Amino acid sequence: MNRANVFSLLLTLAVSVAGCEHPNGDVTAGSDGGKAVNGSVSVPAGQHSGAVGTVNGAVHVAENAQVGAVSDVNGPIELGSHVTAASVSTVNGPVTLGEAVRVSGGVETVNGEITLSRGAEVGGAVKNVNGHIVLNAARVGGGLRTVGGDIDVLAGSHVEGGIVVERAGWFSTELKKPRIVIGPGASVQGTLHFERPVQLYVSDKASIGAVSGATPVAFSGEQPPA
Repeated sequence: MNRANVFSLLLTLAVSVAGCEHPNGDVTAGSDGGKAVNGSVSVPAGQHSGAVGTVNGAVHVAENAQVGAVSDVNGPIELGSHVTAASVSTVNGPVTLGEAVRVSGGVETVNGEITLSRGAEVGGAVKNVNGHIVLNAARVGGGLRTVGGDIDVLAGSHVEGGIVVERAGWFSTELKKPRIVIGPGASVQGTLHFERPVQLYVSDKASIGAVSGATPVAFSGEQPPA
């Protein structure tokens, strides 16, 4: 994610929640969505909602809800089990997708962990700058991308579109080598491309595409050496 992309994400998220009817305080979204500036936004279980977002606060979408774009600037985003969403994006905060969540577009944060629970599916890319990316028996259709984050593609997970670890830039203070683990029974289709040094561990029971910029270290068992 280059500097232009980071600025674009910041601007898009800020504009998406500007001019909302609830500048302060928590908001419960209705069928037309819900937005706030200083406060959290929640979507009740089973609710069919439009776009939801906030600038400073959390976004929580309860189980079995259907929403449009989910956005935040400073705060976590959590989607409960069996939620469907158009896209998910924040700047500073973690993103958690519950079991069997479906996101038709991408999932993106700048500084924050991204966790996909069992059965979660993301049609687009999953990407951040700094923060752990974890797939637990999940599927991603548009590849994984980071600069300084570790990546765990755990057992039963499937990634299309490969993995890219970008060269560190002015916006990243991450100095350690990212640790990339492809676990047993996991598969990554497409190139694993590394523009900076990484630690790459691949299970002897995993399937991956071509590797550029790193030498895979094979391991057996559930986890690679610490």
